[in-house]
Amino acid sequence: MNTKTHTGADIQDWRPEDEQFWESTGKKIAYRNLWISIPALLCGFAVWGMWGIITVQMMNLGYPFSQAELFTLTAIAGLAGATMRIPASFLIRLSGGRNTIFLTTAMLLAPAIGTGIVLQHPGWPLWSFQLMALWCGVGGGNFASSMSNISSFFPKRLQGTGLGLNAGLGNFGVTTMQVVIPLVMTVPLLGSLGGEAMTLQKESGWIFGAIPAGTLTWIQNAGFAWVLSLVPLSILCWFGMNNLTTVSPNIGGTIPAFLKIVWLYTLSFIPAGVGLYLYLPAPSGLGVLNMWLAMPLIIISTLMVMKLTAFGAMKDNVAKQFAIFSNKHTWSLTILYIVTFGSFIGFSMALPLSMKVIFGISHVPDASGVMQHTLVNPNGPAVLAYAWIGPFVGAAIRPVGGWISDKVGGSIVTQWVCAVMAVAGVAVGYVMQLAYHSATPEQYFFIFLALFMVLFAASGIGNGSTFRSIGVIFDRQQAGPVLGWTSAVAAYGAFIAPVVIGQQIKLGTPQMAMYGFAVFYALCLILNWWFYLRAGAEIKNP
Repeated sequence: MNTKTHTGADIQDWRPEDEQFWESTGKKIAYRNLWISIPALLCGFAVWGMWGIITVQMMNLGYPFSQAELFTLTAIAGLAGATMRIPASFLIRLSGGRNTIFLTTAMLLAPAIGTGIVLQHPGWPLWSFQLMALWCGVGGGNFASSMSNISSFFPKRLQGTGLGLNAGLGNFGVTTMQVVIPLVMTVPLLGSLGGEAMTLQKESGWIFGAIPAGTLTWIQNAGFAWVLSLVPLSILCWFGMNNLTTVSPNIGGTIPAFLKIVWLYTLSFIPAGVGLYLYLPAPSGLGVLNMWLAMPLIIISTLMVMKLTAFGAMKDNVAKQFAIFSNKHTWSLTILYIVTFGSFIGFSMALPLSMKVIFGISHVPDASGVMQHTLVNPNGPAVLAYAWIGPFVGAAIRPVGGWISDKVGGSIVTQWVCAVMAVAGVAVGYVMQLAYHSATPEQYFFIFLALFMVLFAASGIGNGSTFRSIGVIFDRQQAGPVLGWTSAVAAYGAFIAPVVIGQQIKLGTPQMAMYGFAVFYALCLILNWWFYLRAGAEIKNP
């Protein structure tokens, strides 16, 4: 064997399905890339999802924005991250794994620092906060390239395990963020360089309990804290990861690879920004499109922009990757992945602020019998002490879902997941209805939390089972782009959930959001059975 091909950053000989090659050479390289990929992806999730926690603290600090406007910040970050995943799913083939993971990890420094700066200025206009939320979408985009990269390193028999570890432990970025941010906001992390403190107007909290009103808080540390991990991680990615030339044959050198990454990511900001301008109400936008029109417009325009602006070898590569759209299984698995990852990231984004609004406010009728939803509930839970639990459960159990699916088949696991989520969705909706129309909503909090743990656990297991099915159905050249594409569309759950739940809370019917999600889960139960479990299925239980 020519060992020279495995000593540099670019690996020319890669045969993971060859058991002798895998045991002697491939296994060590694959797992080294995996263990570096995981913390890089974790930081990507943290930067992407941090507005779900930041908005809760903005409410506690008295920023001059309405509940609806705060929900839009979380939704914008979610939409941007989902849109960025569309070009990110093509980056590994175009630019190589090491080049892509290094640069996209280093790029997170900009939104992290920018968010820290803007949070120091409560009087700045809403659009400045929305711009930072949009920029944080880079962190969400990184998932597609990370999963596409790791898929290439592992043999088919270990796809569920390898992808489950990368995604599951990477998903811990949501939990890590929800634990770390409340903590770092309580201390002057960077001393005089970190800016001035602000005073809490409402009780806050973190993992160990409540933080009383009147406490000094450095909310800007929510962004600044990630610099401390992103710098060393970027260095580790550069010196420890590899490009597989069998997967990325036309990298063209480091600088051209970087330029392709920056070019495609920049292009994706254009349709996302235009779509948001058409969707958001004044003064931030025109408000002429609803969510269900804005999303497909952004997805289609992003794909068209990529196809029309590609040049040289990049044009041929993009055209080859577009071949995934002619395969019906691309579309069926995209819908099934919305059930799992779309729910996981959507609920992770929307849950903290939803808990604050539903349980932190005492809902009492006025003299005419009309419900009032403005009085602070003195017995409300410390939201930031509990918000991390759901994402933790979902992320922790994801590798288990991949492992079980490797043993019994992905679609059987997905079927059970859809059934459990449909039932749990209805139950959560009913409890939300009881709490929202109660003067003492806190009495329903722990049953609400327990039911959401069921949803998070099921979604986590389903994340592993769906990705296992993709790794089995598609060949090595197409599995990466399909993984990236399905994760991109499913990531719009991070936009849908905050918008839908926020709208229904505003209307006084939060349960309708969960009932709608439950109907979708039930329909996907039928879809999964039709494609992969019925007697005449073309591909049986992948």
